[in-house]
Amino acid sequence: MFLGALGAMLAAASAGAAVMAHGGRFSAGLDILTHWAPVYLVGAILGALLAACGVGPNRRAGLTLAAVGGLAAAALMAPEFLRDAGPTAPPGAPGEIKVIQFNVWRDNRHREQVVAWLKAENPDVLLVEEASPGLRNLIVARTGWRVAGAQSSDMIFTHAPYLAMQRPRLSGDSRLTWVNATYDIGGGPLEVMVTNTGWPTTLDLVPQGKVLRRVVSQLPRERMILGGDFNSTPWSFRRQHDDARLGLIRRDRALATWPTGRTGLWPWAAPIPIFPIDHVYAGPGWATTSVRRGPRLGSDHYPLIVTLAPVAPPAASPR
Repeated sequence: MFLGALGAMLAAASAGAAVMAHGGRFSAGLDILTHWAPVYLVGAILGALLAACGVGPNRRAGLTLAAVGGLAAAALMAPEFLRDAGPTAPPGAPGEIKVIQFNVWRDNRHREQVVAWLKAENPDVLLVEEASPGLRNLIVARTGWRVAGAQSSDMIFTHAPYLAMQRPRLSGDSRLTWVNATYDIGGGPLEVMVTNTGWPTTLDLVPQGKVLRRVVSQLPRERMILGGDFNSTPWSFRRQHDDARLGLIRRDRALATWPTGRTGLWPWAAPIPIFPIDHVYAGPGWATTSVRRGPRLGSDHYPLIVTLAPVAPPAASPR
């Protein structure tokens, strides 16, 4: 009896939250609920298992509500797995480059470990958020890499210096922090941009999305690479709205990068990351060869490692 009642309550909570999250199509406030879609799905499954141990009304109500919650949560998550993530290429394709996106966390006390791992990975493009001057100096000293945005907390590191740094002009308060620069990487001019947007609970998130689209629209997008900590999961209707209008293709798919645990006042390691909130976008001139998650490195985020290769030109037709 107790397990059945507990299952019905858990299923009801999961179903209620998942159904309300669909209101995120029309409300920024309700869209906040979408980020927890995997939790609702797990809650519905657990609710069904517990409800199955009950009898009578608890069992019937629990199983019905679990089905509603599971379907509603799955419907939130399905577009991420059904969308087109862009062209692909085999590993080792000509012109292949490695991009690492990493929110290193401003209070990270494992800077030596971070830099040692980055040096071993040896990315062509490193996008960093919440970078401190100390970490910036350590990366440069240990690797010799060049930095764009050295006075910002968002930085771009590369082997060679940038060719130009032409920041798009915006009127008024942009409510967005970003760094962009142009490089000669991967066989031609490459525009690189890094940003760190606010949490979905902040009022700035919607204006930041609009500004981001305006900034990207003023830059060459065919071979562009954009990465950052977006604090936004793919289940969010706001994320899907922005993705559809950026003119770039998000190359990560449902790869959770937060939390790791053991940061701030939270002393325990998180068993698994839950939220895919770090993203890498690339223009249609790039094909994806691999996307993977890096290790714990003293931050509350995991690094995201994306390998890209130029899209192969179409084969010449026989004469």
